[in-house]
Amino acid sequence: MNQHIVRIQKVIEPLRQEIINHKVYSVINSLDDLKVFMQYHVYAVWDFMSLLKSLQIGLTCTTTPWFPVGNANTRYLINEIVAGEESDADGAGIRKSHYEMYLEAMAQCGADTTAIHKFIDTLKKTGSLATAYETAGVPQEACEFVDFTFKVIDGKQSHLQSAAFTFGREDLIPNMFISIVGDLNKKFPDQLSLIKYYLDRHIEVDGDHHSHLALEMTAELCGDDEAAWKAAEEVTVASLQQRINLWNGVYKEITGTE
Repeated sequence: MNQHIVRIQKVIEPLRQEIINHKVYSVINSLDDLKVFMQYHVYAVWDFMSLLKSLQIGLTCTTTPWFPVGNANTRYLINEIVAGEESDADGAGIRKSHYEMYLEAMAQCGADTTAIHKFIDTLKKTGSLATAYETAGVPQEACEFVDFTFKVIDGKQSHLQSAAFTFGREDLIPNMFISIVGDLNKKFPDQLSLIKYYLDRHIEVDGDHHSHLALEMTAELCGDDEAAWKAAEEVTVASLQQRINLWNGVYKEITGTE
């Protein structure tokens, strides 16, 4: 494997372990606890799609007239990932983005989708994240998480966007959480079948096929540039810290602690 990728994986392993073993999972003991988790997590599901589309815009031609942009292999890699994330098949074989699947899973289990819908509607109208946060009452930790993602997006540096996407967003759903959802699904099969499908699909596609494509894409973009790899490492560390902070917010919400 690419020595630079190995180095980043080694550097971030303590942070990955902190996320995978985060105390938030130990307090998700009921359907209501899971609803709180989803009401925070949905913002990460949404801005993941924004990061993905920003990569596609930077690495391919998305305007007319069309001209070839960049490296054809990199174009293939990002387009392959976008196709799977933006137009996957749900459990009934109907094409949907993973974000839309997640919203349906929230609705099925009774999680409140009012805030995320209000956030999206306001953002469409105003183009202002700050206004959308305030109007929808988005939790502070979720605001900071999304702000960081858009800082990376707005930087318009594809290798950093790719690093944040590849190392900071993939392969972070632990077996512990899968087991919790599986156990709750046995008690509430009519309310959690969609979130179980979403998680299973995420692991099947994102944790395997897409993660390999993303690693290859990051390697293509950073090449032999040591400075690019160092910056990629730094943005990855910051991305993972944001995830920890988001989970800290969920934990505080569920437990009522500071």
